[in-house]
Amino acid sequence: MNCFSGTLFLTSALFISACSAPASETPDSNGKNEYQVHYDVTADPGEGIVRVELQLKQPRALLRELSFSTRDALQDIVADGELQIDDARVTWQPPRGGGSLRWAMSVNSKRGEGGYDAYMNSDWAIFRAEDIIPRSRTRTLKGASSDTTMSIHTPAGWSAISQYSTLQSRIEIETPGRRFEQPSGWIAIGKLGVRRETIAGIRVAVVGPESQSIRRMDMLALLNWTLPELAQLLPDAMPRLTIISAADPMWRGGLSAPASLFIHSDRPLISENGTSTLLHEVMHVALGLRSVEGNDWITEGLAEYYSLQLLRRGNAITKRRYTTAIKKQQEWAADATVLCQSVSSGADTALAVVTMAALDQEIREQSAGKHNLDDVVAELHKHPARLDLEALKTIVETMTMQASDVLHSKNLPGCHTLARNTDL
Repeated sequence: MNCFSGTLFLTSALFISACSAPASETPDSNGKNEYQVHYDVTADPGEGIVRVELQLKQPRALLRELSFSTRDALQDIVADGELQIDDARVTWQPPRGGGSLRWAMSVNSKRGEGGYDAYMNSDWAIFRAEDIIPRSRTRTLKGASSDTTMSIHTPAGWSAISQYSTLQSRIEIETPGRRFEQPSGWIAIGKLGVRRETIAGIRVAVVGPESQSIRRMDMLALLNWTLPELAQLLPDAMPRLTIISAADPMWRGGLSAPASLFIHSDRPLISENGTSTLLHEVMHVALGLRSVEGNDWITEGLAEYYSLQLLRRGNAITKRRYTTAIKKQQEWAADATVLCQSVSSGADTALAVVTMAALDQEIREQSAGKHNLDDVVAELHKHPARLDLEALKTIVETMTMQASDVLHSKNLPGCHTLARNTDL
């Protein structure tokens, strides 16, 4: 039987017995263990979809299997080789020398009742690469890795901006630490207005539909004050930063992704309470931290606390204004009931900010001024594993040589339950 004779939909049993890879998957020492993956992305605003073709080239069977979760918006899936689709996953076993896997994705996606976090109309579209290219699992020859590129095709008169350089039509995708590299981050396509600047070594692009009032220069001005301070805190953390902005019907907030973020055009750059949604999301991008379930308050608290710190250190607000902003966070934090939960927001994030400010003071006192929270953040950034309370405690206690009272569960509402459940 030829297992690679076109697009077939087989039962699981036949799929496994007829086309499974050999039990031994050791590398061939005489060959190069790299295969080429190219994503051809084509926007179709008339249909409101993006068509994606994954093109695979390999000298031999290096990539044995690729699979990803089934999603409702996934359409028209076809492939060379063996393809299996069930209620949970799409699984592809490509031909030995390569082949292609094709699908289409509907772009429009509502975020609750608050607007769209991915949207396409006849003039522009904004979405994440993750929205159109599902995150995949692979089975490969041992030690094999991908050399991944992407091309974005748009209607005449449209342009495309992402976190990647657009100097070449085939965008190089580099994801250190991953053997199978996939495009990520925010993408804007359409009739766009763009302003670019290099600030503290960071190549910044501020992008939005040309038909809308996007405060591109205002954003660059604020970043000129604050990005140099961020570069001092986390050197080389962010070689590029792409900021995409739009008005309704996009979601009225900010959302970060690798090397990029979205912010609604109506969000103030600095709110009346002294905080900044833009800098909050910039901090998420720079930190690149993800939290373990129940520990979202740590990443949210760090992002909000340091957004205030960047404003103060860059003289975008005065020290007095910063102190007032922290006091407002303290007042808001009084309404917090649970800190350790899946999603931190509102009063809970305010309490997280107050906790970070107290932790900074505690570290300074216990280390006799040798360390502060900046050192903790720098250490967290070196090891971007999924963050939890135990990891934070460990780094703090390494610097102070004693247990943190601020991070004791008695001072973190709801975290004593988490500690019992996870042995923190």
